[in-house]
Amino acid sequence: MNVTISKGFSASERNRVAALYWEAFAAKLHYVLGPQPKALRFIADQLNPDFALVARGRESGILGVAGFKTSKGALIGGEMSDLARVYGWLSATWRGPLLALVERDLADDILLMDGICVSTEARSMGLGTALLSAIKAEAVSQDLTAVRLDVIDTNPRARALYEREGFKAIGQENLGPLRHLFGFRSSTKMLCDVTKAT
Repeated sequence: MNVTISKGFSASERNRVAALYWEAFAAKLHYVLGPQPKALRFIADQLNPDFALVARGRESGILGVAGFKTSKGALIGGEMSDLARVYGWLSATWRGPLLALVERDLADDILLMDGICVSTEARSMGLGTALLSAIKAEAVSQDLTAVRLDVIDTNPRARALYEREGFKAIGQENLGPLRHLFGFRSSTKMLCDVTKAT
């Protein structure tokens, strides 16, 4: 399959990107952002194409997305008012703090990967590896020193991919009782130094 990776997406592709993101992360976000129709609406509203690398098939459209976050912005943002617009203020008052618990810290010289999603029909085609390479190239183009990501304990396949692509574990965070809400016990912080490739 002929696939190209480029930055950004059009307004007409916004819902497709939101659907891919939800497909990838619904297992850990369904209690906080569900039900699905509202989750898709919220995600689609908050997507910023300036922080997305998109894999497209010539005939099949968007097959995968890698989001990233820097000190300038992120693929998905959102304030309490944005949550309230979709869920109502009462519901937003508990959703917002829970989402903040899984928010990750950011350093000025590091690109933080903000989710990688590959469509079901395009898995096992090397798209995840290609998107990771594109993310590292994006960090280099922005004169950043490294890419950081977090991988949850229930996704050993993704961790194996990251390790093959040069990411090293640098720490771990345990969710404690919140594991019942998000569906995983811990996440591992991983870092890839992109200065070695330049």
